[in-house]
Amino acid sequence: METTDNSGRRALVVGLGVSGIATALRLRRAGWQPVLIEKAPSRRSGGYFVGLFGAGRAAAGRLGILDGMADRAAQDGVNFDIDREGNRRRGLGFKDLPGLPRLMVRGDVEQAAFAALPAEVEIRYSTVPTAITQDAGGVDVTLRNTADGTVVTERFDLVVGADGLRSTVRSLAFGPHERYLRRLNFMVAAFSLPGSLTDLASEDGVTLLEPGRSMWIFPFRDHAPTVLISYRTEDVDAEFSQPPAQRVRAAFGPGPTGRALGEVLRAMENAEELLFDSVEQVKMDRWHQGRVVLLGDSAWCVTLYAGMGVSAGLAGADLLGTMLERHPRDLPRALAAWEAKLRPSIEYYQQIGLEQQAFFTPTSRFQIGLRKMLARWQKWPLVGRWLRAMWEGGKASRMKDMDIARA
Repeated sequence: METTDNSGRRALVVGLGVSGIATALRLRRAGWQPVLIEKAPSRRSGGYFVGLFGAGRAAAGRLGILDGMADRAAQDGVNFDIDREGNRRRGLGFKDLPGLPRLMVRGDVEQAAFAALPAEVEIRYSTVPTAITQDAGGVDVTLRNTADGTVVTERFDLVVGADGLRSTVRSLAFGPHERYLRRLNFMVAAFSLPGSLTDLASEDGVTLLEPGRSMWIFPFRDHAPTVLISYRTEDVDAEFSQPPAQRVRAAFGPGPTGRALGEVLRAMENAEELLFDSVEQVKMDRWHQGRVVLLGDSAWCVTLYAGMGVSAGLAGADLLGTMLERHPRDLPRALAAWEAKLRPSIEYYQQIGLEQQAFFTPTSRFQIGLRKMLARWQKWPLVGRWLRAMWEGGKASRMKDMDIARA
């Protein structure tokens, strides 16, 4: 194995989300000098519901941040299927999917990673790349400060794009979004509630399922519940033409909302932080080109339906640092080895996202009925144990909990 000092090598990491912070942390530990830039004027807080599966836990452990991400899963709650009339029965929840995740909000992961960053790591807010030019010796990146309008061009040894689904780094270095985004014709909205719903215990979850639209409420032991709304659309562009709350109300139709949905929609109108976006996957033949590499949603975006976005981002960041340490004098070899090791798992996560779409947002009454049958069968001791064994021993569970770097 090659071993040489990486000190002095500069890396620009674009994006201050989970993938970006974890990448900067891992690169610093590998001896690099990362510079983190973020287009927002400050770091985000809060966030929506996420699951940290085994793949992410293993990477977080090596990054030294796992202890800062406590499992907020409600221990004694029940997930109820409800309708607009207020009827409810015990149904399937997130914990019934394959895999054994820790449950938390996205901000928990970001805060744990951010707290572990060494003080010498430079972070620049309100900063975006506007041009990327590379040669055999490095990458020249033009950076613009959106707060004061200043522009500088700096040279780096590596550029990491961890700036999300509509990555600026990807568009500058690989080409326009249209080449890589694959729309699934669904929209999602996610936010935190100010408190539990009326007539709902604090540790109980709720699922409202109607053909082509759904509302999920995820409870926590020591945090306000979070909401995931998902619905099918035939015109994604039109969904961005009006305020999110207005589009969501239209998706659920003009009829009476009922108590639970009504409370959620009112809370959405007043939410301080709201994710509202189309559901898309990123499909690329290569995640690296020369000295520019993409990571996280910028490179692959497995979608919220997969539940593996945070875990994949942490695993990708951890593995990148490992390969740069393993091949310190050969960047092309390091990036090729990183991608070859990571791609099989990521492609499977993307497939899981497509398959689990029907679990989160059934598109027909048949799919809704099938879910109700599975929920009833789980109550039968023998059948319930058999179903759980099938899920826990199946490929999906193994892949979600597999330590990619050690596989």
